[in-house]
Order: sequence, then structure tokens, then C-alpha cells
Amino acid sequence: MAIYRNYYVNNTAQPTGEHEVHHDECAYFSSIKSKQLVGAYSTCTEAVAKARLFYTNVDGCKYCSPACHKR
Repeated sequence: MAIYRNYYVNNTAQPTGEHEVHHDECAYFSSIKSKQLVGAYSTCTEAVAKARLFYTNVDGCKYCSPACHKR
């Protein structure tokens, strides 16, 4: 059975230019001041793909979405 989590994209880009995608159980989630709900997904891959509708330079969080973290 798939586990669905709510994913959000950080509206503030990292110093390297990408907007990170986090799920709402991430240890860093509460420190993100401005974020946009991407939706409920069972994988970070789906969430990152959806977040690319908002921003072209998107990356998964190193901690909560390591499979989607490229940088």
C-alpha cells in the first residue's frame, strides 16, 4: 500500500538556484517561510515533476527526498 505525503516546493531558491521540494514530515519543513503546495504523492519523483509547473529549476530535498536530490 502506497504512502501519500503532502509535498511542497520552496518559493525561495537555494543559493545554487534550485527550488527544493519537501514533504510535510521533513525535519526542515517548519523552517521554510514561503512554500507552495504541490500535492499529495506517493513518490518524490511525482512531486518534483509537478513542481516543475511552478519553477523550471527544481530539486528534491537531500534529507526527505534523497531519491530526487541531484545537487
